[in-house]
Amino acid sequence: MSEAILVAEKLSRSFGGVNAVKDVSLAVPAGQLRAIIGPNGAGKSTLFNLLTGLVPCNSGRILFKGADVTGHAPHTLCRHGLGRTFQINSIFVSATVLENVQLALLAHHGKTWNMFSAASKLFVREAEALLEMLGLAREAGKTGNALSYGDRRRLEVALALACQPQLLLLDEPTAGMSLGDKPRMVGLIRDIVREKGVTALLIEHDMDVVFSVADCITVMHQGGVVAEGPPKEIQANARVQEIYLGDDRRA
Repeated sequence: MSEAILVAEKLSRSFGGVNAVKDVSLAVPAGQLRAIIGPNGAGKSTLFNLLTGLVPCNSGRILFKGADVTGHAPHTLCRHGLGRTFQINSIFVSATVLENVQLALLAHHGKTWNMFSAASKLFVREAEALLEMLGLAREAGKTGNALSYGDRRRLEVALALACQPQLLLLDEPTAGMSLGDKPRMVGLIRDIVREKGVTALLIEHDMDVVFSVADCITVMHQGGVVAEGPPKEIQANARVQEIYLGDDRRA
């Protein structure tokens, strides 16, 4: 097995009297596609927020590429190769699709401060290549608000990839997508991990998506990890069936 690119050691975070995440530990090998599943309120998004520096942990430690990054700011982690998408689309709706990706590339390369360069002429080829990979090349001239919901989700993935992540956290990437759009996103996720060498953590409620793409699954419930293992093992786990999957997923 590859060396772990991400290690979380006994992470905890409470809000008032609620323990949103408690003593969560996990190790994600480089090149793995790890799914994080569990009921609403299990602590999945809070865990993502801790790992990406959006929320500080009350206790515990985070190691990324062997370095202790506990408490580091999101932009610092991003520059070191940790990217993320969100449940709610975070794109510039008045900018074109191409401009959205160019802006992400400009920010990643530290070019946003230079008022004397024509931003529209920078990173055009790189942006076009990302849009081609995401199946958005034909939409390059459209503004963000003219895109379908599925295309907005793909654009957000493009923005995350513009930061050249080694580890990509995807927060419910197929949420709200039509049945026709979901297979395209699933294929995209596979391609990113398999062909681009990106390690991925995926929060997802669609179990068909999870069981079709994940190498390993971590199951959370009430802020803690209750099970972890390959898809077939998780699918057959009685505790997981009880709290989340239901009897229809019994092997």
